[in-house]
Amino acid sequence: MDNANEVITASIQNSLQHAAEVQHELVTEAPKTAQQWHDLIHTLLGSAVDFSLKLVAAVAILVVGMWIVKRITKSVKFAMEKRKLEPSLISFTSSFINILLRIFVIIIVLTTVGVQMTSIVAVLGAGALAVGMALSGTLQNFAGGIIILFLKPFKVGDVIQTASGRTGTVKKIMIFTTELHTFDNQVVFIPNGPLANGEITNLSDRSARRAEIQIAISYGDNVDTARRAILAVLDKDKRIMKNPEPVVFVSDLADSSVVLTVWYWTKYADWFTSQGDMREALYKELPRKKINFPFPQIDVHMKK
Repeated sequence: MDNANEVITASIQNSLQHAAEVQHELVTEAPKTAQQWHDLIHTLLGSAVDFSLKLVAAVAILVVGMWIVKRITKSVKFAMEKRKLEPSLISFTSSFINILLRIFVIIIVLTTVGVQMTSIVAVLGAGALAVGMALSGTLQNFAGGIIILFLKPFKVGDVIQTASGRTGTVKKIMIFTTELHTFDNQVVFIPNGPLANGEITNLSDRSARRAEIQIAISYGDNVDTARRAILAVLDKDKRIMKNPEPVVFVSDLADSSVVLTVWYWTKYADWFTSQGDMREALYKELPRKKINFPFPQIDVHMKK
């Protein structure tokens, strides 16, 4: 019985000793844990404030930087216009400077936020490779814009005909595309790559251009009379150049008519309108000279 009491007493003493040790550890560690939480919260608040200040500074740099880029681009464009440079060069250069400066501003913003420059260079390098492979056509358009700018197959204001059959007036030559206004008032943006590598017909490259009109007259009508009448109509129109002289000749003996081809030279600005006016004038004048416009006809011979 005494042994049992001794065991119970020893067990109680051990439990009380263990409880005292645990209490001592809690009392000792509590201040340390509270200090750690305090330090952690202080660090987080400091980092948040620091990042907020950087973010505000980055936004301010972005807004002010884009405004400065816009002002610089306008200043460069104004200076080039003042020097009376070609509009194509002005448009291309201003677009290139605008994009380059915007990229520079974005890099400064990222650096301000805390992104390391080495990281930016690495990302740009990898991105440039990936984008270069994905946007090979865009880079080709950029190279085509440079070729057009320096070789100058056309300039702003010229009327061109492209390999795809588009015809219109060039309004802008930009980094990647060329803006073309067609005669039916459509706005077409043509990629510079295919435009530079394809066939381009510059319809404004010469001050004068030859026009061609075909007139069909009946078999049996006097060709010389028709020629004199046509030349007289051309001579009355001041838009028709006297040198080189207009030419009228028989170009075809068709099934139902004798085809006369008329060549004359005029200024490019009058090239389109003069052709319609000449056709109308000849349609009114030739019948007065007993020159007829034939209808298609077929002679049918029947055998009994």
